[in-house]
Amino acid sequence: MAEYNSHRFRSADGRLDLFARDYPAADGAGEGLPLLLMHGLTRNSADFEPLIPHLSGHRLIVPDQRGRGLSEHDDKSDQYRIDVYSGDMFALMGGLGIERFGIVGTSMGGLIGMIMGALAPAKIAALVLNDVGPVLEEGGLDRIRNYVGPRAPAADWDEAASRIAAVNAEAFPDFGAEDWMAFARRTCVEDGSGVSSAYDPAIAKGLDPDDDAVVPGDLWPVWQALDKMPVMAVRGALSDLFSAETVAEMDKRHSGPFEAVTVPKRGHAPLLDEPEVLAAIGPFLQTHAR
Repeated sequence: MAEYNSHRFRSADGRLDLFARDYPAADGAGEGLPLLLMHGLTRNSADFEPLIPHLSGHRLIVPDQRGRGLSEHDDKSDQYRIDVYSGDMFALMGGLGIERFGIVGTSMGGLIGMIMGALAPAKIAALVLNDVGPVLEEGGLDRIRNYVGPRAPAADWDEAASRIAAVNAEAFPDFGAEDWMAFARRTCVEDGSGVSSAYDPAIAKGLDPDDDAVVPGDLWPVWQALDKMPVMAVRGALSDLFSAETVAEMDKRHSGPFEAVTVPKRGHAPLLDEPEVLAAIGPFLQTHAR
């Protein structure tokens, strides 16, 4: 695993102690801009471990959003929302003195990236959206709602991997036992009670279908605000959250550079180390995040 520096920072509201991994660019790697890598709803900074070695030309800032990983949990569950996360990310990057950067966002992380790009387009050089866009399919949201939230810990790592496989098997049909164990090690934590998901169960609040501040409603105006920004949209061919029709409509409504990558044998969401992604993301970032 690539080495990183641990970075602690305060949330935008000043209430929470948050964590980020800070991977330095490789020596002599060139002039690539820093990249902010943001995970999905139930993930954490470890989610990008498969991708990290392939982006060594950039300094990589990879946070645990509030309530995940090594970041503090929020006792105000209504603060687990996209606009709050985006404020935390501006606080993170500003505190590091990084004024302009690219974004790679998986699922919820992509939504945060869209909001950040709409709010401060001069700061965001390019945006990679991993299996997310202006329309979120209800089938995918319902599936996620069914497994996010409080749950008894698994007895051991084998049981944790089996649980993850049961939830995600359709999204990763070619995964074997070693893949599921690696998945578990990235997304779970072990303590005296067993092995649990490395997130605050209260993040389930972030899937409230009746709260547009938490689950954004019409995001097409946000997409319009990104009109000139270079965007790459990665979609798992089996995704139940991000449809091919949405990708086509994004392309139609975007006047700036736009690239679409479809990953076979992947649902929600690709790991971003798939050959189809690696063949595209490097040249995209080399062109637009320098």
